[in-house]
Amino acid sequence: HPESVVHSMIELVDGSVIAQMGVTDMRHAIQYALTYPERHPCDLPPLDLTKLAALHFEAPDTERFPCIALAYRALREGGTLPAALNAANEEAVQAFIDERISLTDIPQVIQEVLDEHVVQPVESLDVVLEADRAARQSAREKIAGRSREEAITP
Repeated sequence: HPESVVHSMIELVDGSVIAQMGVTDMRHAIQYALTYPERHPCDLPPLDLTKLAALHFEAPDTERFPCIALAYRALREGGTLPAALNAANEEAVQAFIDERISLTDIPQVIQEVLDEHVVQPVESLDVVLEADRAARQSAREKIAGRSREEAITP
């Protein structure tokens, strides 16, 4: 959304949407991250809705941001797939931070983990924890099979 005023939204079961909006400035988010769970006054001016002519929304570019498509897939398929996605994402992001893989490897690792994951219905916490464990192990194996130099070299 080009105006960068809507920072988050949730759609409720009845189809209504609640949006969290604020000025286009990351200082609010950073302040909240540092003071959570409390809210403190901020020196930024409040959002003036009367100065907004319109808000515009566009479909996400899943080619440019492939992890969005993977998240939609996990949402659609449900079961243990969202847990597997989260686990694979955490492992891949940490590997990137540790400079073991490139940034573009992150969605590839996640997709490979999701492609081999056998989705189970979520009947207990143990089922979710097992999906998390298995996906992390799978992601680690896929990460170990890559090297950052190979990923960067054209």
